[in-house]
Amino acid sequence: MEVQISSFQLAPSYFQKYWLLDRNVTFLNHGSFGACPRPVLEVQAKLRSQLENEPLRFFGREWEGLLDDARSKLAVFVGADVEDLAFVPNATTGVNSVLRSLSFSPPDEILTTNHEYNACRNALDFVSSRTGARVVVAKVPFPINSPNQVVEAVIQKVSPNTRLVLLDHVTSQTGLIFPIQQLVQELELRGVDTLIDGAHALGMIPLNLQEIGATYYTGNCHKWLCAPKGAAFLYVRRDKQPSIRPVTISHGANSPRTDKSRFQLEFDWMGTTDPTAYMCVPQAIAFMGSLLSDGWNELRVRNHQLVLQGREVLCEALGMQSVCPSEMIGSMAVIPVPGTLKNRNYMCLHDELFDKFGIEVQVVPWSEEPRLLVRISAQVYNSLEQYEYLGKALRELLTDRAF
Repeated sequence: MEVQISSFQLAPSYFQKYWLLDRNVTFLNHGSFGACPRPVLEVQAKLRSQLENEPLRFFGREWEGLLDDARSKLAVFVGADVEDLAFVPNATTGVNSVLRSLSFSPPDEILTTNHEYNACRNALDFVSSRTGARVVVAKVPFPINSPNQVVEAVIQKVSPNTRLVLLDHVTSQTGLIFPIQQLVQELELRGVDTLIDGAHALGMIPLNLQEIGATYYTGNCHKWLCAPKGAAFLYVRRDKQPSIRPVTISHGANSPRTDKSRFQLEFDWMGTTDPTAYMCVPQAIAFMGSLLSDGWNELRVRNHQLVLQGREVLCEALGMQSVCPSEMIGSMAVIPVPGTLKNRNYMCLHDELFDKFGIEVQVVPWSEEPRLLVRISAQVYNSLEQYEYLGKALRELLTDRAF
């Protein structure tokens, strides 16, 4: 499919004014930590002033209504019932909350893939060491030719002992969109619960949690939704909510209130913290959806098309082939590193690109060939020229005889 982007969409200057990003840096790594636009940060600053102006009034009278309003707007955006959502600081906390709430024992198995995010794999290993459950890893091939290869790899590893499957919706290392709805359906037919790490999905691809049907789903709001840092959500299917507890037990554990579920009472208050990032989620949804004429749909399509063109430019510059079909890409793509560039470790290559060229891009080590990947992101403030500049920088490093 030929990708076409208008000249207006390619020009980053119009959109850059909304971000605090350093203009001297070519920022191609929105995927790692996101970037919050100025108008949303301004709303957060007002909320923080409101909090600090009268902390007792804020936490005693105003806080819960603001949180509930943010949750209701998020529920609409992700296609979920508001009663099934709780805010958490990040998706890793969401994954830990589920894993550490469930009871496992030998010969239970928890299934994941070789593309799983390191922090969540560490959580799996921790739970395994405490409970005796065995972590089973499905090897999803990479490079990959079809989403069906993901399904085949995962289903082949399901056994009568499989209690839970932890899957990335969009993988961090390789930028692949997994066919989550199909996987959830196949696993449900086998009586296996699913925990989906959707850290990158929210804002990158359309979400309808009711249609996906996962048992548990967690996602970040600070990445592609562009909310402030410290905003994420945890979805728990209604019948499973009594068993899921936050990693921090606080006042909600023995609250006498009956107007809310124990699930939300516990997760909503895990001790004193700054909740304003959660409360800015509606502003992030509204602002990012206002940037292009067709709202979020156009924004997602624009970012997808731009990252495909960026991948094409880099593959041509480096003489490499693409490692996955375009249908498995959202707003991130990886390009294998060729030749002598592989002799650098990933931090060395990252630092060279930043120090010498002012380029901020993710460099990813991979366990098999290709051993080193460059992961690019595409957000509305990026342009095709930036990927062309990255291609030139990588070519210069590739031919640098000093290494």
